[in-house]
Amino acid sequence: MRPWNFSAGPSKFPEAVLKTAAAEMLDWHGSGMSVMEMSHRGKEFMRIRDEAEQDLRDLLQVPDEFAVLFMQGGAQAQNALVPLNLLGLKPAAKADYVVSGSWSKKSFQEAQRFGDIQLAASSDSVSQIDGAERSALAWFPEPNTWKVRADSSYVHVCSNETIGGVEFNDWPQLDVPLVVDVSSNILSRPLDFTKVDVAYAGAQKNAGPAGLTLVMVRKDLLGVTSDQCPQAFNYELVAKNDSMLNTPPTYSIYLAGLVFKWLKEQGGVGAIEQANIAKAQLFYSYLDNSDFYRNTVEPSVRSRMNIPFLLREPELDKVFLVEAEQAGLLQLRGHKSVGGMRASIYNAMPLEGVQALVDFMQGFEARHG
Repeated sequence: MRPWNFSAGPSKFPEAVLKTAAAEMLDWHGSGMSVMEMSHRGKEFMRIRDEAEQDLRDLLQVPDEFAVLFMQGGAQAQNALVPLNLLGLKPAAKADYVVSGSWSKKSFQEAQRFGDIQLAASSDSVSQIDGAERSALAWFPEPNTWKVRADSSYVHVCSNETIGGVEFNDWPQLDVPLVVDVSSNILSRPLDFTKVDVAYAGAQKNAGPAGLTLVMVRKDLLGVTSDQCPQAFNYELVAKNDSMLNTPPTYSIYLAGLVFKWLKEQGGVGAIEQANIAKAQLFYSYLDNSDFYRNTVEPSVRSRMNIPFLLREPELDKVFLVEAEQAGLLQLRGHKSVGGMRASIYNAMPLEGVQALVDFMQGFEARHG
């Protein structure tokens, strides 16, 4: 059996997808070519691209009034491309950002290069609620506290903070477009397109390999791109050319398409959400009933995808990681900016893998607690 890979991204792939890709490596469906060798404008790859888009639309129920773009540059590139493509929606070139962790903070900082960018809300500080102290970046600002300017072009949020383990998806109905970075929880739960106007994601956590970025944007928001934006990243041009304005990341699109088909075989996003809830409940239940480990995120916004945790005795961190790897539990080190441990349990991680981690942690606690 393969080890259990808890990497935050690039992350664990469904084994069935890897096996299919391996079987088709030299010859895709009798074409005599690997997907890597195909012309991106040939009929074989166009079939792959079209099926991938339709399967993604089916899985997330993306409305027809949204364009689906296959782009490059990762989610961090979108930190610049979102303002370059959307600030022109209003003459004032303003946007408001909600900061709930490291990645939304990066988005906020990058956007400031392009217009009048302000904080709508931030959890980047210690706060009090009902007399209890909230740790910085361990909670999510309630939407009724957001300060959104009426003449802003959009509001930007991150739905799941991979480093901090904070997740929030109960979006308000706003009077300005809502842009959501869904990189680390895309396809793990439904996405409400009646409230979300733009959703983007680096694929390398739940949707495919690194190298592909997914963008779903309302078509009526296109056409206001800044002259500063390179043509290859102009949403309107990419949409008009079916993501073929330049050579797209063909093999990454192919692999993402295989992931989409695998998700359909699992029963779709609704079924995978229930599996994700069960995995998260198993892990958080163990953490909450242990005085050896702890998770500091406010329970109402704990991530189902990324679960950071701390040992009671930090000097045991290195021992924990060594013993975990020996037990076939890989990449549990927390992000360098926060330390501790982190288990990323994306769609491809089965309940069996989470149970194996909990069993190991119980044994480690018995040996070292």
